[in-house]
Formats: sequence, structure tokens, C-alpha cells
Amino acid sequence: MSSSLPNAKSGVQNDDTSLQVGGDGLDAAAEIKDSHLGGMKIVLNPPDLDAWRERLFNVDEPITLTEEQFQTYFPHVDNIYSHRSTQKYKRKPFVSHYWDCRLKGRPSGTPKSDDPNKKKRKRVARERDLCDVKIKITEYFPEATMADISNHQKSGIDSSVLTSNGNNHASPTTLFFPDGGSDARGSSQPFGMLTPDPALAENSSLAAGGQKLYTIQRVNGNGGNGKTDGIGGGHRHTLEDSDRVKKNSVHRYLLKKSKDEKKAMNHLLFGLSTMADQHKQAQPKTYHKKATGEAHTTVLKRSQENDLKLFGSCFCPFVQRVWIALEVKNIPYQYIEVDPYEKPPELLAINPRGLVPALLHGNWGCYESSVLLEYLEDLDEGTPLLPPGDAKLRAHCRLWADHINRHIVPSFYKVLMEQNPQNQSQNAAQLQEDIEKLVNASHVHGPFFLGPSMSYVDIQLAPWVLRLSRVLKPYRGWTEPAMGSRLGRWIQAIEENEHVMATTSSDELYLESYERLTELKCAENRPNTSQLANAINSGRSLP
Repeated sequence: MSSSLPNAKSGVQNDDTSLQVGGDGLDAAAEIKDSHLGGMKIVLNPPDLDAWRERLFNVDEPITLTEEQFQTYFPHVDNIYSHRSTQKYKRKPFVSHYWDCRLKGRPSGTPKSDDPNKKKRKRVARERDLCDVKIKITEYFPEATMADISNHQKSGIDSSVLTSNGNNHASPTTLFFPDGGSDARGSSQPFGMLTPDPALAENSSLAAGGQKLYTIQRVNGNGGNGKTDGIGGGHRHTLEDSDRVKKNSVHRYLLKKSKDEKKAMNHLLFGLSTMADQHKQAQPKTYHKKATGEAHTTVLKRSQENDLKLFGSCFCPFVQRVWIALEVKNIPYQYIEVDPYEKPPELLAINPRGLVPALLHGNWGCYESSVLLEYLEDLDEGTPLLPPGDAKLRAHCRLWADHINRHIVPSFYKVLMEQNPQNQSQNAAQLQEDIEKLVNASHVHGPFFLGPSMSYVDIQLAPWVLRLSRVLKPYRGWTEPAMGSRLGRWIQAIEENEHVMATTSSDELYLESYERLTELKCAENRPNTSQLANAINSGRSLP
């Protein structure tokens, strides 16, 4: 038997053999429970299916089928017909079932409701009376004889459509076999032929072993079932039209089975996903605690014992300010990496809240990034950050450093933490405006704030310049300035500065460190881990 499923003519897909059960295509567990003709089998791909469907669609001549044939093939054509009525007979071993072509249509069995609160089904009424074909399926029980069949058929079928066997009786035991099929005796029958079985006596029972027979005949226009409407002929449409109107029982079974399998797979995937989420929650997410890239090299370089110590964390932009300043001034110092969730006693001695950055100079300590930058400048060691001897220009630098802390830094985090796209755009426009104000106050040629060299304002701004491209761009679609513009040249100068590069970790570190802020997981910004965390958790403005 072919391993493929029924083709398009049967209304069943033929590109998936996984639904076929067993070598004969029979799903033993599958049965059509709501059939008007008793339990029907689901046989996915019986032999000569196309020929069987065409013959059972046309019913040009009466057809007699074995019980096995009927149960195998009728589920492939039950979409063509709609059951209308069943006629039972007293003390007679058969039952007649009358079916209309489904395109005949019928009035709705349930009147429409005017209740506005009642949910209405979405359906389109099919045009009625598109076809007049009616068929009668007679179910003969095993105790029925040839005489029972002959008498019943004579009373309901025009004699012109009967096949005579010499005594003007219908041939009750004729069986329909499409090309290539065989009957119980192994003889081959031509397609569409109705051949009498001479071995069956008139008064003998139809079958041994409890088998039934079924006859199918078209009754429209021939007086069948008491109708004399005079409308004869076959369907006024094609088999494909019937398949478009409704799928047959086998196709519906396959669709339901596929849907159930998909549903089961989704439940399985959901279960696996839930288990993965539970496993992920059981293992708290860890964040970067050590610098990477060039920053890591600088940590190793600055790990030797020194009287001046900087306590910092790799992801903190406020720490990077002080770190860049130490590198620019080239003051000897010791860098101590701090796990923000496990503060060392030395840090807590400087700041009981454990905030970074913090400096320990000898036995004296201090914190807050802007204060520490002023302290390093007041040491009068190394390269000056503020222009010496020019009080007005120094005040100018302090004024615009204050602008960075009061406007640019808070605007940066508003863009980053906002979840609403419209508000993100508004916040991004505000950040752009704040940056433009700073650019307009800078040296006209630059590339830095005061000209060709990095100084106090550049250091205040540098950590957030780095995070524009490493955080805001991937998370919020930040648009970088045009190359060659005043801002573009300033950003490029900061990015390429050797002291900035020496304190910068890999891009991945910043992406992963800021993920919690982009998802508004502020609860993970534990108290006393940084100035930023405290400001977020308390609702205060950023320093």
C-alpha cells in the first residue's frame, strides 16, 4: 500500500505521512462516533481512493458495498451529503437513510436571537438550493436475504435503473470494485460494473460472520422516498466544490489530530520553558564585578600597594570619572575593585553606605565623584584639570560641569529607563538639547571643551559619552552625530583618548550591566551599591 496520504481530491493533505498509523493506514483507535450509520473507521489512504470518491459522488447506478468497503470509503465522501432522515421498518432486516447533497441547503434549526448580550457566531449563510441530488443508503443486516433486498429495491427504484438477472429482480448482491480492486473471491471487476453473484440463493442470508451489506442509489426525480418532484440528473457542481464547502470526516480527524499534537507539543515546550525559568530564578543572575578589556589591564597595572587608593566598580560611570582623572594626572595610586554587594571594611570606614567611588589617602577618606575631582586638583600634582591662574575660565568649567550633573546625566537615565516609546522620544530630544547647550559653550574648534587637550569638563562628561554608543544606541536607538560635526569630533576625541581607553571595559560589560535598568528592574539596584542606585530607589534626582 502507498505510504502517502489521500490526495487533494479527498480534501486531505498529502505531504505528511506521520499521521498514517500502521501499514494499512488504519488508526485502530479512531472511530467516527457521531455517524448516522454506526461506527465508521478512519482509514487514511485506502486503495483507489480517487476512483471510489468519484463513483460515490456521482452514483449514476445503484451500488452495493460490503460492510468493510462502506466503513472504509464513506467517511471520505460524507462531506458531500447531509443526513436528512432515517426510516426503520418493523420486522424487516434493513434500515434506510436519506441524504441530501450538502449544497441543497436547509433552513436554520435555531432562530436568531435578538438578545444583544448573547454572543453571536460568526458565520456566512450559504445560498440554498444549489443542488437537487438525494441519495438513499440502505443498511442490510446479516439476516437479510436476496429476496428482502429485491423486494425493497423494487418498491423504491425505477425499473429502468435496475440490472436484470432474468427474473426482473434487482441484483442485490452486486458489489462495486474500482479498477484494481478485488472482491472476497479474488476476481477482478471492471470499474463501475454491477455484477450479480450467482452463488447466493434467494432465501439465504447475506453473509456469514455477522457482516452487513449497504446499497446506495440516487433517488431524486425517480419517486424514491415518496417524492415525485421530477428533478433528475446528477450534481450541479463538482466534487471539488463539495470539498471546499466542508471537509470530510477523515480530513477533520487529521486536522484535529494535528491540532492536538501541536497543543501537546506547546504544553511540553511551555513546561520546559517554565522549568528553565524556575531554574534561572533559582540561580540569581550575577553581574560583572571585574573590569574587562583595557580596563582590566589597568587594574593589574595599578594593583600594587600605594598610599592613595581608589575604590571602584567596573560598571560605574562615576568611578570612571575619578579613574580617568588619576590617569590624566599620572598620580601614582592603587585601584581596588569592589563587589558592590560585598563591601570591604576599608570602604565602609570611608563611607558607611559603601558607595563608590571613594578615595583613601593615608588615613583620610572621601567620596562623591565631583568632590574627588576637586580634591585631586587641589593636590597640585601632575597635569592640571582646570586652567591654572584663570579664575574666570575655571568658574566657566565648573558651571558647565554642574550642567552635566544636573541635566545631561539625569536625561541619559530618563531615556534609558523609560518604557513608553513616545516618552523615550521626548526624553531623547531633551538629552539632545542638553548636550547641544554644552557644545555651544565649548571651544569653537575643540575638539575638547577647552581646545586641543582633555580637561575637567571632558572628564565629567566622558563616561556618558562612552555609554551613548554602548548602551543608548542598542537599547534605545540613539542616533549618533554626523562625523565631522562639532559634537562628532568631540565624541571621537574622547573615545580615542588613551586615558579614557585605559579605563574602559568591553562593550558586553556595559550592555549586560545596564540590562536591568532598561527593563525597569529597579529592585535589583540594591541600596547602597552606587550613587545611581540610591537616586533611583529613593526617587531623587541624580547627582
